[in-house]
Amino acid sequence: MNQYKESGSSTDLDELVSSNDMGGRKPKGFQLKIILVVAFVWALFQLWIASPFPYLLETDLLRWNSNQARSIHLSFAIFLVFLSFPFGSKSPIDRIPATDWCIAILASLCTSYYLVEYNSIATRVGAPILQDVIVACIGIPLLFEAARRSLGITLPLIATIFLLYNFFGNYMPEMIAHKGFNLYEVVNHQWITTEGVFGIALGVSTDFVFLFVLFGALLDKAGAGNYFIQLAFSCLGHFRGGPAKAAVVASGLTGLISGSSIANVVTTGTFTIPMMKKVGFSAEKAGAVEVASSVNGQIMPPVMGAAAFLMVEYVGISYLDVIKHAFLPALISYIGLVYIVHLEALKANMQGLPRKSSNVSFIRKLSSFLFGFLAICVISAVVYFGLGWIKQLAGDDSIFIISALVILGYVGLLYLGSQSPKLDDSTDQDLSELPSPGVIFQSGIYYLLPVVVLVWCLMIERLSPGLSAFWAALLTIFMILTKPYLEGVFRKETDVKVFQGVKDLFDGMVSGSRNMASISIATATAGVIVGVVSQTSVGAVLADVVEALSFGNITLMLVLVAILCMILGMGLPTTANYIVVSSLMANVIVEVGASNGLVVPLIAVHLFVFYFGLMADVTPPVGLASFAAAAVSGGKPIGTGIIAFKYALRTALLPFLFIFNSDLLLINVGVAQGIFIFVIATLAMLIFTAATQGYLIVKSKWWESALLLLIAFSIFRPGFWIDKVVESHHYVAMSDFIEQGNMIQSGAPLRIHVTEEDYSGKPANSTHMLIARESGNINTIFEHAGLNLYITDSAVEVDSVDIGSDAYEAGFEAFQVIKGIDVSNDQPSKLFVYIPSLLLFCGVIVLQRRRKSNAL
Repeated sequence: MNQYKESGSSTDLDELVSSNDMGGRKPKGFQLKIILVVAFVWALFQLWIASPFPYLLETDLLRWNSNQARSIHLSFAIFLVFLSFPFGSKSPIDRIPATDWCIAILASLCTSYYLVEYNSIATRVGAPILQDVIVACIGIPLLFEAARRSLGITLPLIATIFLLYNFFGNYMPEMIAHKGFNLYEVVNHQWITTEGVFGIALGVSTDFVFLFVLFGALLDKAGAGNYFIQLAFSCLGHFRGGPAKAAVVASGLTGLISGSSIANVVTTGTFTIPMMKKVGFSAEKAGAVEVASSVNGQIMPPVMGAAAFLMVEYVGISYLDVIKHAFLPALISYIGLVYIVHLEALKANMQGLPRKSSNVSFIRKLSSFLFGFLAICVISAVVYFGLGWIKQLAGDDSIFIISALVILGYVGLLYLGSQSPKLDDSTDQDLSELPSPGVIFQSGIYYLLPVVVLVWCLMIERLSPGLSAFWAALLTIFMILTKPYLEGVFRKETDVKVFQGVKDLFDGMVSGSRNMASISIATATAGVIVGVVSQTSVGAVLADVVEALSFGNITLMLVLVAILCMILGMGLPTTANYIVVSSLMANVIVEVGASNGLVVPLIAVHLFVFYFGLMADVTPPVGLASFAAAAVSGGKPIGTGIIAFKYALRTALLPFLFIFNSDLLLINVGVAQGIFIFVIATLAMLIFTAATQGYLIVKSKWWESALLLLIAFSIFRPGFWIDKVVESHHYVAMSDFIEQGNMIQSGAPLRIHVTEEDYSGKPANSTHMLIARESGNINTIFEHAGLNLYITDSAVEVDSVDIGSDAYEAGFEAFQVIKGIDVSNDQPSKLFVYIPSLLLFCGVIVLQRRRKSNAL
């Protein structure tokens, strides 16, 4: 990476991103045309199956179910990977060898086997024939080779180890041993059913992820990425360390349209890193800020590096719930990173970039902002109620009216943007003097329309993520086709480019598909690991191992899981990263926690492992984003990674917090309480950041940093101190609780203790949580939760559990004995912790202000 110059040439940086996301091979002529055409056809196929159009046809010819679509999806991906990624460093770059053509065709035939033989396979599930075994024995190694070429050795190596464990489990140590499976059993599970390669992970990639990656590629091709960067610069560049703050915000905005942390680093870093260096950041710190903010884009809804859609399937909650639970921690983490940048600027006494002179007074600026805010509120209300009225009036034909209104809105916004100077999209533009935010905002306001359509379809219309992304992508396609011509007309240019939009659309479609190829391979390869876990129950074995190593200590168990997640996530893209860590480690927290009295919502567990899996992206020496940032900044990659890891500590704090305090995930929290939690949690994050950076107003003394850490902990988790005074719960035997007939309020969480025999015949204790869906006594609560009991004088035993019920999802099983329930105690208000903590914080501020005054 050091061969790149300090600022990184545009060509070098493009090659860096291209080789990582699209493959390092650069064929020419007819070979290149085949790759481009295949990629374009793949994008058309994905748009077609995501649209409502197949269901309007009377024939089944162009209609495929989800399982068939997965096979086609993987066939396209594996074909492109073998053509785009060379075998090794000595393989030809400028042409595709005949061997790779043969391998690509053979691999795509193997992955399309599930489609071709779909009807036959449906009649012999569980009894594969020799033909199935031969295809699988060719297809799985070729899939691993595609993963090695496009993703590196880590993921296929892990998958190979797990596959060997599947075969030779009977030779393993007693703690992790199983009976072992023969070739036919493994082939049936991994290739013929939807438990392995063609499982949920590949299904999510087919149904949702591709559309969002394509939408991002199209929106970026339209120019939205450059618009977001310059908008962030114009708004924040004049503050202390302004370019670094702009880098954080720009990376968050770019994260909406980019699923790659490396592409995010290079896209925004080309502009932000030189500007950060100009105001005083070292090369390593400038690169580290960009790395931390770009990787953080993977935790920011609505896409979350495609993990949001996988969580829907793995956790069993709606997409909107995933977004709601993940939003607050991600926002707090970004605020913490902006504050880190601010503290770094204070340490070095940095200044921001100058802004173009303006005679507009503060009062006028404030009034303009308020007027704009009110205008947006009025427009939102008109749109919301207007669309409702149109749908009532026009019925099924309302889609045509709404589409026409959206197009008119786009044309109007494009005309408004054309009245401002055109945005410069070159990498060497002069940003030494910041333009007006209002001018930048107006010049590209039409770029926000597809994002608004996406959010509207998701949040208001409650459409599926795939269909929402389809409508947003369709609008973006229309924009790409018409923008060059319409903008030329509105700007009265003489050389109006009529067909430029067609070329841009083709490039955007191809770019989206080629970016997606490696992600698809990652989900299919990770599906092998998921298949092994489901076939061997290795997750329960890992839980036993972690419990033995942690000696039943909850905090130590979480630390061990966090370390394992970082190890497992090294070198993996976000999607594969989450699949691996969630399939292996999420169950560990659930089982070990339940046996030791820790019961947390499943979404909190999955976010915990997801966050720590992502920490591997900034952990030296593997973090590729640090190498990309160093290529732009001219700094040392390892040094950049170490500083980025230090900046990412605030992200590592959050998972522990929402394990012990699920209020941060807005679970069963009202609006007013949610606002309070946001304010108090943000304050705690800022205090924690100041403590870890050793700087608040002036450089902190060691005891001040320690006190700030204590204050941050107390604000984040006041229950720790309150529980020392009054326990949060007291245990009541279930037989006694039933006799008391206590009324339980709707929404109350119930911690229920059960015991059962484990696989060795010994009694094992665990704790399950149920949420009361309505008010009533415990018998009523159990009945509505799908829990059927057998009650005797000596015990309360689970007779049966309704499939799919709340009790089933909570982990209740037949023949468990319910021993008791935790009843909430009346505890002192959290204000008794918040107020002393805030007073101590004010004391630290006073001391540091006095020290600063004495130094002047």
